Amino acid sequence: MKRANKPSVSYSFTIRLSYPNSIGMFARIVKIIGEKGGDLGAVDIVSSDSNLMTRDITMKARDEDHGEEIVKAIRKVKNVRVVHVSDRVFLLHLGGKISIQNKVPITTRDTLSMAYTPGVARVCKAIAKDESMACQLTIKKNSVAVVSDGTAILGLGDLGPAAAMPVMEGKAMLFKEFADIDAYPICLRTRDVDQIVDTVSFLSTGFGGINLEDISAPRCFAVEEKLQQRLDIPVFHDDQHGTAIVVLAALLNALRLTHRKLKDLKIVISGAGAAGMAVTKMLLSAKAADIVVCDSKGIIHRGRLPELNESKIWLAKHTNHGGIHGSVEDALKKADLFIGVSAPGIISLKALRRMAPQPIVFALANPTPEIIPEEALKKAYIVATGRSDYPNQINNVLAFPGIFRGALNVRAHRITEEMKLAAAHAIAGCILPRELNPEYIIPSVFNRNVVKNVAAAVEKAAYHSGVTRKKTRLVAAENA
Repeated sequence: MKRANKPSVSYSFTIRLSYPNSIGMFARIVKIIGEKGGDLGAVDIVSSDSNLMTRDITMKARDEDHGEEIVKAIRKVKNVRVVHVSDRVFLLHLGGKISIQNKVPITTRDTLSMAYTPGVARVCKAIAKDESMACQLTIKKNSVAVVSDGTAILGLGDLGPAAAMPVMEGKAMLFKEFADIDAYPICLRTRDVDQIVDTVSFLSTGFGGINLEDISAPRCFAVEEKLQQRLDIPVFHDDQHGTAIVVLAALLNALRLTHRKLKDLKIVISGAGAAGMAVTKMLLSAKAADIVVCDSKGIIHRGRLPELNESKIWLAKHTNHGGIHGSVEDALKKADLFIGVSAPGIISLKALRRMAPQPIVFALANPTPEIIPEEALKKAYIVATGRSDYPNQINNVLAFPGIFRGALNVRAHRITEEMKLAAAHAIAGCILPRELNPEYIIPSVFNRNVVKNVAAAVEKAAYHSGVTRKKTRLVAAENA
């Protein structure tokens, strides 16, 4: 497997150096960083006199080992002292990344009396008389619980609930930044499906929606299904549906660019976990006809039914209609589209060369994709990854903020398949036909039209699906 050769801000360090204040010393240090493949960033003078210079140098590396390699090389430069090295990612996380702030400042006795006792008692009585008033008079109308058990964190696997907290905090930041939704990280010290369901159900009173995150398959399917049966608010497992929605959005634009139709594609999906399952189901809903799914043992087919779990049995019965056997690389022969939601470095350029002309490759394993984009582009016409340092990033943040914004706006009971499909088309539609090119098939996560357009599409789809409790002006105008 080839290692990604681009330094990344995810491995960004600030090194404080002291060295003699003489001409040429700084140039020697910069030369070392360049020779070792580091990407020099900001340079700040901390202190300086006629004898000694102290500088903070910020740089990006490929990974932690690469960063340590560069620092080690700098330490060997004569008369240069490394005072300390700060990992900028860890600095950003110090003390957590989110906080709670009051919307109303408590600065007077009158405000205190209205926000808390005795005034609050009247609001409590109003809600007790009509529980739906909680959606108007409390944070419930705009709040989402981000729930995990820490068993499937990013591409890292089972690290436990405490280690899941930084990810859930990050998710809460994205909800707030992109959709102005108040989200709360809730990491549970249980892996039991029924205990998770019970706990979230008991906590659900104060939330307008539940976002499940980083729960391993196949338990995640049962958790989502049981919670949605018990609750009358949307339950959304983002690792499944968010990924599937953005994959479909990117594919819609790739098809426009290559003048193909989804029903005509031969599609190979690597990964039969939460994301692979959801991507498969969404593509089938969008009228894909020829899908082959692979797990770590190879192509999933009916001959493997005795060894498969419930979700993979479903895949065996609904995909691979040709009944082919073999490895994921065998499956790629004459394929038009590869979607990887599995493991790093499992696809070779040789296998891609056996694909159909102008193949589309979505290698989404994070942080290291199934094939490095530089290699894939030797054959593929369009390449997408899950990384922010390459074009065409398939990022769930394009989906979940707008989906929940739309669902909360109309107080939806649940998120339907129609709402997901509407979200995918809305994301794809954020790129105009004249803007489409092989390196731009999916909008930037910082495109503020994405959340607005997705929320509007989701509101309409929710109304037509019959899962809304209220009409927004948008839906009312459409049906006027």
